[in-house]
Amino acid sequence: MNLFSLLQKRTAASGPIRVGVIGAGKFASMFLTQALSSEGIHVVGVADINLPKARGAMQRTGWPEERYAASSLQDALKTGGTHLLESSMELIQLPEVEVILEITGNPIVGTNHAIAAIDNGKHVIMVNVEADCMVGPLLSRRAAAAGVVYSMAYGDQPALICELVDWCRTVGFDVVAAGKGTKYLPEYNYSTPDTVWDYYGFSAEQLESGDYNPQMFNSFLDGTKSAIEMAAVANGTGLLPQEHGLSFPPASVDDLPTIFREEAVGGQLSRRGTVEIASSMYRDGTEVPRNLRWGVYVTFEAKTDYAVQCFAEYGMHTDSTGRYGSLYRPYHMIGLELGVSIASAVLRGEATGGSTGFHGDVVTTAKKDLRAGDRLDGEGGYTVFGKLAPAATSLKANALPLGLAHGAKLIRDVAKDSTVSWDDIDADESLVAVQVRRELETEARAGGLS
Repeated sequence: MNLFSLLQKRTAASGPIRVGVIGAGKFASMFLTQALSSEGIHVVGVADINLPKARGAMQRTGWPEERYAASSLQDALKTGGTHLLESSMELIQLPEVEVILEITGNPIVGTNHAIAAIDNGKHVIMVNVEADCMVGPLLSRRAAAAGVVYSMAYGDQPALICELVDWCRTVGFDVVAAGKGTKYLPEYNYSTPDTVWDYYGFSAEQLESGDYNPQMFNSFLDGTKSAIEMAAVANGTGLLPQEHGLSFPPASVDDLPTIFREEAVGGQLSRRGTVEIASSMYRDGTEVPRNLRWGVYVTFEAKTDYAVQCFAEYGMHTDSTGRYGSLYRPYHMIGLELGVSIASAVLRGEATGGSTGFHGDVVTTAKKDLRAGDRLDGEGGYTVFGKLAPAATSLKANALPLGLAHGAKLIRDVAKDSTVSWDDIDADESLVAVQVRRELETEARAGGLS
């Protein structure tokens, strides 16, 4: 509750927190527009391999040109300005930078950045959930050993869900389910970057702003992003995914305590202590009233009859038994809220959510019949989508994690809706991300990372 006052004291005593941003897309833009007026944060540099994109992000988010005209990182440190650069490693290796925001969305590159940042003594805010759900447990452990914080990004849904779960456990309720809302219909699993805007209905003016990447937005639609985020939540909380993954039942905020409970008591969960998504669409394509499309939730059960009585006395909306309740947040503001993670890491030494074990995974699934020689295009593309699975199920199937499906070449055919396995691809063992993932799987099979 005193994070802002701590930030004020820190700024008065030793200046603002010095931050390096890697990636200049939508999430970064949302952070940058807030950082512009935050006296407690100094964006020393913004690194992106596409410098015009970085300049466009600064212009679009309200930055006066003189604020990001620093000729070098050293110049930025001296003047309090911001330097735009192509080299992420130059930014990571700058001793004065305290926090690295990894916002590329590329799991292979993001793994490299996180490791380099940790090894250079930086706190890492891992906006890159794609990398986190793939190798997060090992990155989190590596950061702890180095004495730095490895954290989920506050404002993104996984961190907000973890916060609700933490609240629930701290006050003594049993966590039944946790998750978020999204727009989902089964047909979306097969959407491609060519069809995505038809489903979203964005205007031409919105698309021309430069913020909208069709492959990334398609991953939100085809179920991949939901699987990624719920795997991250599972790994951050110990909640175990259902064996079938996600069902996306339609649910309003009023339905949460009834639908997100076990089948044995009339709900739609195959187990308690799990993650699930509330669809904002009924299966006939109509919109669920009072839906949770932009929000997050936790469903919990009272442990005593007296607590049930208190639910009733204080107007808690419950299921028919009066024992199950839900708490939800209707919106998340993505990069606009990222300052919470930065301040928490530096001033409290605490992560706003982070991997504590390997409980959930995102398995690569064919969108269509694939042939030997085809090259996979990863998250939100034309060839595959991600499905959530318990980590043990993924390991048993030798499933290829979705994060490594970017550019992987098939060496044998894979039928539509089938899981792509390690045995189906020609893996590039020289990639650091592949090596770290292999290490995680080996350790998990040996009984570690639980």
